Amino acid sequence: MDRGTERETPPGRGAGDDVVLEHTATGRVPLAVILVDRDGLVSHWSRGARRLFGATKDEAIGQPALDLLPVSGALPDDEEPSPYGGFTAYDGLGPDLESSLDGRLSYPAAGRARLTVPEHDRVDVLWWAYPLVGPGQERLLVLAADAGGLRQDLPEADRAFERIAPGFALHTDFPGADELARRLPEILPSMSVGESARIVAQVLELGYPVLEFSQNERVPVTPDWGVARRAERKARRERAVLAAAEGLPLPQEVADEGEDLEYVAVRERLEFLNEVSGRIGTSLDLAQTIVEVSKAVVPKFTDVAGTYLREQVVAGEGFPDGVPDTTTMWHRVALEHTDEPGRWDDVVPVGEAMPFPAHTPFFQCMTTGEPVLVPRISEQMGHMIASQFEKRDIRPLITGRSMLVVPLKARNVVLGFMILLRHPERVEFNDMDRVTGAELAARAGLVLDNARMYTYQESVAETLQDSMLPHIPPRMAGCDIATRYLPGTLLGRVGGDWFDSVKLPGARTALVVGDVMGHGLNSAAMMGQLRTAVQTMAAMDLPPAQLLRNLDDLAQRLGDSYLATCLYVVYDPIASELHIANAGHIPPVIVRAGDGRSELLDLPTGAPIGVGGVPFEAVRVRVAPGDRLVMCTDGLVEVRGEDIGVGLATLSESAAHPAASMDDACDTIIRTLNTRGGRKDDVALLMARLNGIEPDDVAEWRLSLDPVEAGRARAAVREQLHAWGLAQLADNAALLAGELVTNAVRHSHGRRIALRLIRGDTLLCEVDDDDPTLPSLLGAGPGDEFGRGLHLVGVLAREWGASRTTTGKTVWFELTLPRR
Repeated sequence: MDRGTERETPPGRGAGDDVVLEHTATGRVPLAVILVDRDGLVSHWSRGARRLFGATKDEAIGQPALDLLPVSGALPDDEEPSPYGGFTAYDGLGPDLESSLDGRLSYPAAGRARLTVPEHDRVDVLWWAYPLVGPGQERLLVLAADAGGLRQDLPEADRAFERIAPGFALHTDFPGADELARRLPEILPSMSVGESARIVAQVLELGYPVLEFSQNERVPVTPDWGVARRAERKARRERAVLAAAEGLPLPQEVADEGEDLEYVAVRERLEFLNEVSGRIGTSLDLAQTIVEVSKAVVPKFTDVAGTYLREQVVAGEGFPDGVPDTTTMWHRVALEHTDEPGRWDDVVPVGEAMPFPAHTPFFQCMTTGEPVLVPRISEQMGHMIASQFEKRDIRPLITGRSMLVVPLKARNVVLGFMILLRHPERVEFNDMDRVTGAELAARAGLVLDNARMYTYQESVAETLQDSMLPHIPPRMAGCDIATRYLPGTLLGRVGGDWFDSVKLPGARTALVVGDVMGHGLNSAAMMGQLRTAVQTMAAMDLPPAQLLRNLDDLAQRLGDSYLATCLYVVYDPIASELHIANAGHIPPVIVRAGDGRSELLDLPTGAPIGVGGVPFEAVRVRVAPGDRLVMCTDGLVEVRGEDIGVGLATLSESAAHPAASMDDACDTIIRTLNTRGGRKDDVALLMARLNGIEPDDVAEWRLSLDPVEAGRARAAVREQLHAWGLAQLADNAALLAGELVTNAVRHSHGRRIALRLIRGDTLLCEVDDDDPTLPSLLGAGPGDEFGRGLHLVGVLAREWGASRTTTGKTVWFELTLPRR
């Protein structure tokens, strides 16, 4: 045992090989350092332990700790002491050491014992026991010292503080507890004066060691923390933690016995957290991330892990600012456990959503954003928690278990929380677990938030793109339509490619495919403007070349950066003709129904929209019923490093491949061209099967500007519908046709008006006149003579509308055909 300021150093050993208790009056006193594993056997036995207890390291390692350390109870008269000494309880302060050795205590404890060592006098021993938590096998750290070494040469004033826990050096100039409390922040700088006063009072009253309060974590105080060496130890600890974080060996000066145990514990905790960090966040898929987070902590850290997320997080939506409240819905998104299979499934199924009341630990966690530790769930708390589950009793699953609730938060926003439960026979969660759980939850929360933000942004992009792209009906007058859209990249699902179809007078259909140059939101915004402009001008029934001319003028007015290609086609199913104009777009493909061959249409290329000053030309192409028209953007056929002619040839070939349906035909094209690799651009594809309308399904009359023509029109419609076998529609169709003819006669300025019936998927009735003013609904009072005609049309017709033409306007309505 050392005296004064000298220290015994055996030959060949460095000064760091002994762990000592340091105080000003006596110098240093060697400490015994013992590690006890989970089976109660000694796994580490220091040289100080050999000096104090008499057993060598070889004799102690692997032996029961109860046989080697001072435990409670005197030896019976007829029992001989163990070969290593006889122990008798002496003036114990707090629990006996035996309570710590056998695992009954899960918190630091301290006490005294007197022992008899062969060939030595009876020794008065102070001991401190620190439970260890972590992935290793060690369960308990025991420190012990000769109390006589602490008493000798101490002034009488200092002996009053002899019961103070050895985490603080004993100084002869301390006049009392107030002075000790005042100077404690000098020893532990992160501690406030008020906190230090509370701790000193606890130490003086109980004699227990306390925990060091640092800024980031709480670790047990070991007895070798004298004031004089504080700066040196802090620097060594920082080097050890840094080495552990980087996976490097501990520096030699902290790798020795005793003091290295703290660093080993820190390293093991860092290794566990690093292991968890490596297992979560392998993708940005929210569902997969949730499963990874739950499986990472079971069974190493906990036996049951239930993960709850806000309803909006699961849905990939945003949510309001501020803390959650009792109305916030939480979805149980994952549940991992080590219990028998199915035990939890029926009681707390994954996917259930529920709020939590204010008096629960879960509400406290979600509102404060801090972990909540419940060492043991009592029957009362178990009943309180179980009351939230209607018609299910979860008390057998939770009562008696240790619980830790940790928040999943990122950017100071609580996204959810995890409920961690340990089996009753497992050591309870403690403050160290609270810190570990908080760090674990912080890392998991950041990963979940990244996945949530990606899911949210992906949802926003899809919603934007869906709002930009039209929902084209699969059947238009005289044609069937199928479409496909593919984003250029998974990280940017919005672009400038679009397709569209517009109903035109005369049972015609406008088919459009366009491609705004560039990617992202700017291109999508420009695409939305151009698509709206095309719809508006198409409804005016402008010729294709004139429409592109107007669109080019609009793009130049919007800005210099507006450049796009566009292919505009008007299909007339009655005339079996395509009227096409092109603005710098790739040509469409026609697949002939007769022989199945495909061809690229030879069209005037034209300049892209936005170039300005370039004329556009339109051509007419004859088609037959059953022909297919394929229109797409260059992202489908263009591959970097390859001539676009190769892609166009592949498009023609794949378009001619027989298919059972239009959707199958589109999928065949996408599958064939999308597997070549190298595609980075968006893809828009529109395919139309041109069925045509037979002449026998069209009836047309020329009417004069005479009010009596309304009656003639009603009669003609009835007669034609009876001839087509549609007598069920005759009355309504005749009534509505008469109203449209009456309006045309009243407002037309020419000599003739036209009435036409077209039988297709619906019954279409059109009335043309030379007045460009579009009709509008009017409010008609009880005494008004006019204003009710269009109200009748709106009520009885399936759909109706009006559009301008080059010579005036067309007003039309549709009736649903009866089922055959």
